[in-house]
Amino acid sequence: MTSARSHSPTSPGDTRPQILVLRALGLGDLLTAVPALRALRAAHPDHELVLAAPERLTDAAAATGAVDRLLPTSAPGREMPRVLGRLGPPPDIAVNLHGNGPASHSLLQALRPGRLLGYAHPAMPALSGPVWREDEHERDRWCRLVAWYGVPADPADLRIAAPAFPSPAPGAVVIHPGADAAARRWPPERFAAVARALHCAGRHVVITAGSDEGALAHRVARQADLPPSVVVGGGAEVPFGELAALVAGARAMIVGDTGLAHLASALGTPSVVLFGPVAPRIWGPPDLPRHRVLWHPDHIDRPRPGDAHGDRPDDRLLRITAAEVLTAVAGLPEPDPTSAGEAAVVRVG
Repeated sequence: MTSARSHSPTSPGDTRPQILVLRALGLGDLLTAVPALRALRAAHPDHELVLAAPERLTDAAAATGAVDRLLPTSAPGREMPRVLGRLGPPPDIAVNLHGNGPASHSLLQALRPGRLLGYAHPAMPALSGPVWREDEHERDRWCRLVAWYGVPADPADLRIAAPAFPSPAPGAVVIHPGADAAARRWPPERFAAVARALHCAGRHVVITAGSDEGALAHRVARQADLPPSVVVGGGAEVPFGELAALVAGARAMIVGDTGLAHLASALGTPSVVLFGPVAPRIWGPPDLPRHRVLWHPDHIDRPRPGDAHGDRPDDRLLRITAAEVLTAVAGLPEPDPTSAGEAAVVRVG
């Protein structure tokens, strides 16, 4: 595993040749791209590596130890940015870690890079690249892309360093009930049942919330008979350093298929991750005993059996019970940053 280095973002006036990487998505998307970013950094040590991503990910990008500067992007939700901000001279290399469609390729082509690295697409025959595979883990996908262009990458090189400052709740079980789509949000009453049982068993429970998830987190706390003080966030985004310190110092993380699941993986925190519309082999945590995946697929196993951005909880997610989650938490090993081994994946169906 490559240890994460601490980078201070360089100024836009940096005169080194540039690698511009497009990954204008969320926290989990960034963290699954860390192995590919590290590989690009190692292969081009004399280049400035610029990441085009939402500005809120600046601190997370720095924590990867691979990104020199973040070029802020802006678009509603998960939409593609229409243009990229001021970059300076054309980049020496542009890398599409965003997708494989003409929109993301064209966005980078407009910058007139010396080379464009991306997946092949029939609408853009001039770009030679590897063939896109639907049934592939996100970390593997981007490592395979850069490897095709001669940059070897290790999908297991995903760890980031924990913040230097201590956790505000060391040893807590952190529960994150939110997700950016209802399809991946387990019912709040079930999260509350888990939180109540853990609290009654003597566990310190913390409930985290994104900037628009305060009502959800407080609902879970109320239904679990816990005070409002157990909720972290909700009124505004929790700064990345504080959030990372909380997760790094946690006994365990209970979370759906969303960004904080990937943060737990990146920090080596034991986790129980709940899956529904998307198979864990596409977006799941590493195959290590400290991560437990709960998933109830249909009889026909498909990588994306549901709509990950749907407006109601996915049927496969609803098959997971509070009792299963509590059993999975009880079976987690103690936190150990050096632990390794086979996955503990629970599949029923």
